[in-house]
Amino acid sequence: MAAITELWRYPVKSMQGERVDAVVVNERGVVGDRRFALLDDEGVVVSAKHPRKWGDVLRYQARLIDADIVEIAGPDGTVVRSNDPEVDAVLSQSLGRTVTLIATPPDGARYEMLFLDVEGVAPADAIAATRTGDEEDGTMTAQSLGMAAPGTFVDVAPLHLLTTATLARLSTDVRRLRPNVLIDCDDDAFGENGWSGRTIELGADVRATGLLPTMRCVMTTLAQPGLPRDRGVLQTLARDNRVEIPGLGTWACAGAYCTVAAAGKVAVGDAVDVS
Repeated sequence: MAAITELWRYPVKSMQGERVDAVVVNERGVVGDRRFALLDDEGVVVSAKHPRKWGDVLRYQARLIDADIVEIAGPDGTVVRSNDPEVDAVLSQSLGRTVTLIATPPDGARYEMLFLDVEGVAPADAIAATRTGDEEDGTMTAQSLGMAAPGTFVDVAPLHLLTTATLARLSTDVRRLRPNVLIDCDDDAFGENGWSGRTIELGADVRATGLLPTMRCVMTTLAQPGLPRDRGVLQTLARDNRVEIPGLGTWACAGAYCTVAAAGKVAVGDAVDVS
């Protein structure tokens, strides 16, 4: 029987997440997930997907104190909470760039993402359509935030699921893939490819609906605490699991993006059923 083996939330976009025993899930996803984000001085939402500029953000640890307060610890020893009146100044000094910690995305929120020069990662026309410039190792693009979850800081969808079979196939640390729910099940690796349109029951109360496979990008390659920079996962997916997503083209994928049909609480060990 399939069951939840790990639960994760990421209180500040692009920072380290926290592994927890139980979470509440609503139509916006895991409560507390991407509760905050940083905004740069040009009004762009900060994302480590622009590695040259913001890769170091992934070295910061975010921890929820309660629903509206997050504590952020930096690699330089900085520790600050979101309710500290000096939080913006502290984080700006630590990062060496002017940032503002925000709890609500601005209208028309966007972020910047590097498409690495790895063949097969994404459709060439999708890259060209969003291109803003070139980097030494790829193409820089501008992306809209909250594709299927307006008003949130997620890139695409409210909930992100991954199976242990896919994780084992990639021989990597779960932190590179940043799911909300890691599911131990009997599916073959990349079984999440077939979850689009299906109902995923998480515990007794929560029902998710598969939206599309999770498209993978530079985020999987970045260095973070305990993990070096490594293109291996992305290269493997671009070679072995390219998925045609209707209307979006063919992408290197691992996991499933989902919407939430029924809210509730889920915990590690809860049963999972895909129908």
